Amino acid sequence: MTMLQAAGVNRDMKDDIAVAAPALSVRDLTVAYQGRPALWSVDYTTPPSGLVAIVGPNGAGKSTFIKACLGLVPPLSGEVKIFGERLSHARNKVGYVPQRGSVDWDFPVSALDVVAMGRYGHVGIGRRLARADREAALSALAQVGLADLAQRQIGELSGGQQQRVFLARALAQDSQLYFMDEPFAGVDAVTEQAILDLLHKLDREKRTVVCVHHDLQTVADFFDHVLLLNRTRIADGPVISTLTPENLERAYGGRTMQGVALPRAAALLP
Repeated sequence: MTMLQAAGVNRDMKDDIAVAAPALSVRDLTVAYQGRPALWSVDYTTPPSGLVAIVGPNGAGKSTFIKACLGLVPPLSGEVKIFGERLSHARNKVGYVPQRGSVDWDFPVSALDVVAMGRYGHVGIGRRLARADREAALSALAQVGLADLAQRQIGELSGGQQQRVFLARALAQDSQLYFMDEPFAGVDAVTEQAILDLLHKLDREKRTVVCVHHDLQTVADFFDHVLLLNRTRIADGPVISTLTPENLERAYGGRTMQGVALPRAAALLP
């Protein structure tokens, strides 16, 4: 084989290798409530994997961004792709941990029932869960320290335990992309550590987590990348190089910034 032939073979092999699509790609996403824009023309693409925090002031559209990506609120315009596909074709690749306050905790189901719901993305809605699915749900509960409360009614659990049940459901989903809406808000120390353990586990497995986070002080401790929002995209990228005083000023404004402490890592920047 000549060198030219070899080069041609290598070129053909490269052409056959598909470039992996990002976990989440958003283009020109606009959402409005009662005629008022909650998000305006947001463009964003996640890194190949890792832990991403969405931060911004109250009312910046952080939760709306997640809900629009999940199809829970209709956009006025824009496109959302999950691993290069529409959500309808990639739903089994996506997991979701909602805000605890948005859940009806009086619904008569056990902790195990809630976690087992995470398996329906694999077996299909309306189909009976197999024994292996129940075992996967029990294993997920054990990983968040709640195996002994599997049969407890969900409303009887403490707030931190309820949050850990939803973390277990996310584990049971075995997804490639996870959305989490303020999972650290108002939790106890045990639950905070359980969340961190889960994030580290997903990160090691090269999965992508997009997480609304409210505490600027801990962003650099918990996450690799950040999306800074205030109705539109202000900046995104690695935490240390993105949460600069200039970008935070643009997101929070001068008056609000008087009460906002810089993240520890960002405060070290010149």
